[in-house]
Amino acid sequence: MKSLSDRRGARASAKPALAPARAKIDALDDQILGLLESRADVARDIAALKRAAAIEVFHDPERERQVLERLVKRGEGRFPPDAIRAVFREVMSACLSVEEPLRVAYLGPEGTFSQMAARRLFGLQARYRDCATIEAVFETVHSKDATYGVVPFENSTEGAVSMTSDALLEGDLFIRQELVLPIAHCLLSRARALSSITAVYSHPQALAQCRVWIAKHLPRAQVVQTSSTAAAAREARADERAAAIAGDIASELHGVPILRAKIQDRRENATRFVVVAHEDAPPTGHDRTTLVFGVKHEKGALRRVLSDFEIAGVNLTRIESRPSRKQPWQYVFLVDTEGHRADPVLAKALRAVTKSAAFVKVVGSYPRGDASQKAPRGT
Repeated sequence: MKSLSDRRGARASAKPALAPARAKIDALDDQILGLLESRADVARDIAALKRAAAIEVFHDPERERQVLERLVKRGEGRFPPDAIRAVFREVMSACLSVEEPLRVAYLGPEGTFSQMAARRLFGLQARYRDCATIEAVFETVHSKDATYGVVPFENSTEGAVSMTSDALLEGDLFIRQELVLPIAHCLLSRARALSSITAVYSHPQALAQCRVWIAKHLPRAQVVQTSSTAAAAREARADERAAAIAGDIASELHGVPILRAKIQDRRENATRFVVVAHEDAPPTGHDRTTLVFGVKHEKGALRRVLSDFEIAGVNLTRIESRPSRKQPWQYVFLVDTEGHRADPVLAKALRAVTKSAAFVKVVGSYPRGDASQKAPRGT
């Protein structure tokens, strides 16, 4: 083994040899910065053209998706695809802030997985507004205080997020985009050992996703529901005998150490987040449509509606029943299908369903999210 003085000598002798390579890196960084400035100048020109054409919404998510797909394909084999998406997402976010800052509402407070999803979708330069409830996110977008809202829709372990389903059923907003985000939960606590923990705080969804782990490792601890994982982290920060189940971003923001990592019961745990807006997305060829329908209170009514989809050749990927909230013990059905509502096959099916069902409401056609994306850093 080399001595400390030998290692220091080797590092000192390597510095002159590294100098030319580092100078090249510095020169390339200067070129990149110059190109970013040029891109921002073009963004300003585009903003001026949009204003002249009286275009109110500056953000074009379909254009962003096309740009990212092209760059990922061009960089294939030379640069990690996730890194390309991350770098250029921030470039586009910064350039959009030059045109007009994008306003995005999400289920807060800071430190939630919804915030993580929002940043993954819109970058760091958007103007974010954290909302206390899912209903508040919808209201913020409805009143146009934000262009988009980001909310959890479905978890691979625990199923649908009922508050989002109900808000889509009852409101007038559409799903514009989706993101499948791998979710890894951590146990945050100032306690030195699990045996010292007397209470575990978290959002009901997070608690449910870690139910088996809690029963095995903290069987005597009181389980307390909170409005968000970030709120749970605040509880754990205030009490050294308390713990929170949250993501590592909550640990960083609230200064609570991670006592155990990856405690979710299922390793492949993921949550599907949706972006809600006043319009859904145009067809891309790789789409999903979410709709709701009610059936007449008579024998075979649900079977007839489902048969309409089958006869048209439409694949239903999810169906969920929800109370209608209009009459007791009557239900509506929230459905995901493959395809866009403008596609001929699905459009034909919807025409048939309209005749068979009591009512039909499309709550969005949008590009399907990539379920293969890697988990965020540290989770």
